[in-house]
Formats: sequence, structure tokens, C-alpha cells
Amino acid sequence: MRLSKEFTVYLVLLAIVAILPFVGAYPVFVMKVMCFALFACAFNLLIGFTGLLSFGHAAFLGGAAYATGHALKFWGVPTELGLLIGLFSGAVLGFVMGALAIRRSGIYFSMITLALAQMLFFFFLQAPFTGGEDGIQGVPRGTLLGVIDLRQTLPLYFTVLAIFLAGFLLIYRTIHSPFGQVLKAIRENEPRALSLGYAADQYKLIAFVLSAGLSGLAGSTKAIVFQLASLTDVHWTMSGEVVLMTLLGGLGTVFGPVVGAVIVVTLETYLAQLGAWVTVVQGGIFVVCVLAFRRGVVGELARLLRKPL
Repeated sequence: MRLSKEFTVYLVLLAIVAILPFVGAYPVFVMKVMCFALFACAFNLLIGFTGLLSFGHAAFLGGAAYATGHALKFWGVPTELGLLIGLFSGAVLGFVMGALAIRRSGIYFSMITLALAQMLFFFFLQAPFTGGEDGIQGVPRGTLLGVIDLRQTLPLYFTVLAIFLAGFLLIYRTIHSPFGQVLKAIRENEPRALSLGYAADQYKLIAFVLSAGLSGLAGSTKAIVFQLASLTDVHWTMSGEVVLMTLLGGLGTVFGPVVGAVIVVTLETYLAQLGAWVTVVQGGIFVVCVLAFRRGVVGELARLLRKPL
């Protein structure tokens, strides 16, 4: 019964998102939300269900955006191949960074991911093929499978929706699989998981690579939507934003990161006229939410719904 209710809620939400362009919503804004929602869900897989706090996840988002943008603009590859290049590049970066970072735990793990991500940021700043501070502009959208014209808004919108849905379902299946149960066991008590015979480092590395690959898919999709790959996507502040999205929505919940992404992107969009004060406002909202909604928005709602009236 619980699964059927949850499935019904997801279907209703999917129907709402599908009709948004037809009821006056700005499609580019919704596509931006979906890209960041996928990014936040991928990050939540790592921190919420594995217990690994990465401060360098922007490396996968931005690195994949650059890889896809360069492949599409300079190599002329098909759009679907460009998306796969972004996903693969994110996964490869995740494997390299994860293999180095999981040797340590706690704050040391977080600092290693931050240091490696900053190294990648300065690489993209100095590399000749990235466009420096200008980034890669005018990334062509092309056609998907040679049939769907992504230069048109509605086909692009539903393609982004399909990508987000596929990524979300993959994460959902992962955390409800035996593999996901092992990740939760490692999060709760790693020494006990080790005593039961599970190779914790291998499980953590697989989770890291999966999270990085899906973050890369979000970055490559974003590059196609905005036709741009820039340093903003790989900067350390982007890693901070995805942490904020996950905590606001609900750490360790399935749908929480989506809600967090909606909140953060909406604030950034409609408070853009405040300039640098946007960061101050975000910080204030974050403090209020941490004090009032310690489990995040979705986590607190779930707790209240379980209470008897």
C-alpha cells in the first residue's frame, strides 16, 4: 500500500511537470530546475545513503559540461553521444577522485575532494580548449537520434524531463536494492559492515562513481540547455550549492533533493536583482531551515504525516 501511494504521488508530480510549459511556466527555468534536481539527487546518493560528504561535486557537473560542450561544438558529434561523453567523463573523474579520497574518512575525505576539485577548476581556467573565463559558448543542441529537433523548446523540454526521470529512477532503484541496503549499513556502522564481510571501500567507490556519473549527466544536459559550459559550474561555490539543496530538501530522503533544488534555483532566479546579497539571503534561509526543519522540508513533512492527528 505504501509503495502504491508513493507511486501515485510520483505520477501526479510527473503529470504536473509535463504540463507546466502549457500553463504559462517558463520552460528554460523548469529545465534548469530539473538539471540541478538530478545533480542534487546524485549528490544525495553519496551523502544521504552512503555517508560521504563531498565538497568537490562541482568537478563532475562542470567537467562533464566542458566535455560535452567541446565534443558537440568542435568535434561535431551527435547530441546523444555528447550526453554519453558527459556521463562517461563524470564517471571517470569520479573513479579517479574517489579512489584517492576514500582512503580517508570524515573531514579528511571532504577536504581531499575539495582540493582535487579546485585543481580541476584551475585546469579548466588555464587550458586552451576551455575558453578560459569565457567558457565554451554557442554549444549546438542538434537533434536527438536524428529525429527530435532540440533547437525547439518543447522537444528539448521533454528530452530533459526524460533524462531527469531516467536518472531519478536509477537512483530510486539503487537505494531500494540490496546494494543500497549495504550502502546504508556502511553509513550507519562501517566497522560492523566490515565485520559482516562487506568490502566497504569497494561499495563506497562504486557509489562515488555512480554519483559522479549522474552528476556528469546533469552537467552535460545543462550545457545543452543553456548552450554554455563555464567556470561557474566547476567552481567550489557550486559544490556548496548542491550541499544546500540536499540539506534544505531533506538529507537521506528520495524526493528531498528535488524540493531543495526547486527552492534554491527559485531564490537565485527571483532574487537575482539583489546581486551579491543573494548569497546573504540564501545563508539566512539556510539557518532558518536548519533550526526549524532539521530533517529538511521533505523530512519534516514525512515526520508530521506519520503523527496521529
